[in-house]
Amino acid sequence: MSDQIARGSAWTARADVLLAAAGERGVLCDIYDEEAADIYHDLMQGGTSQAREFTTRIPAGSGPILELAAGSGRLTFPLLALGRKVTALELSPAMLAILRRRLDDAPARLRDLCTLVQGDMSAFTLDRRFDVVVLDQSITLLDGADRPGLYACVREHLEPGGRLLLTMADSDAAKAKSVERFQEVSGMSGRPYVLHERLSAADEVRELTICPADETADPFVVCTTRIRLLQVDLIARELEQAGIEVIARTPLAFAGARHNDVFLLEAARPS
Repeated sequence: MSDQIARGSAWTARADVLLAAAGERGVLCDIYDEEAADIYHDLMQGGTSQAREFTTRIPAGSGPILELAAGSGRLTFPLLALGRKVTALELSPAMLAILRRRLDDAPARLRDLCTLVQGDMSAFTLDRRFDVVVLDQSITLLDGADRPGLYACVREHLEPGGRLLLTMADSDAAKAKSVERFQEVSGMSGRPYVLHERLSAADEVRELTICPADETADPFVVCTTRIRLLQVDLIARELEQAGIEVIARTPLAFAGARHNDVFLLEAARPS
């Protein structure tokens, strides 16, 4: 994630409706805030296929890995299972706290390979370079003013010839239609949630509102976030302009995915 959390919870019309119905039980928060951290972790701990896409593309014999926007560790543990040292960078203290607890419960051989860093993926400085940098989907949280900072940090922290692996949903905002839909989803715990999605082609954003399926829940936590609609071609051009060479773009298919046009970009810092 990014310094988007500093802006506070994203307003959505659906959140207003839910909070009005919940009354004093209602709590509004950003999906990365402390109040929502357990919900985020519950919903985001799947993605075995995505983890496999990353791990199979990490060059054999490569060294340490930098994971940006690590969240609560959905990709961190598959990366650690490769036996590589992983530095997991995440801005949200709540997400880092969950990841730290998970590492405390993990075997020592995994704990010893992982370094946690609180930091903004668009503005960070570490004292080392990495053979691989990975970023899963979270580039859509950054606007056009923040993305150059991300690219500069990635280039600075990659070894010459090092790889960037980045996934994102390709959204052609010029052709997209404004849509609104509801979906009931279950977390890894089995708890049900209702996800409301509103895609605004005019604003080039997708608003997400997540709440418990149980309308009597107390507290009734309403989580929101706003995701930018970005095109793969745009991000590829921006990477090239930042001095990071795009070497492959691969369409991915995940079982149960809501968005079909997910791509993995492979890029490298020139040697």
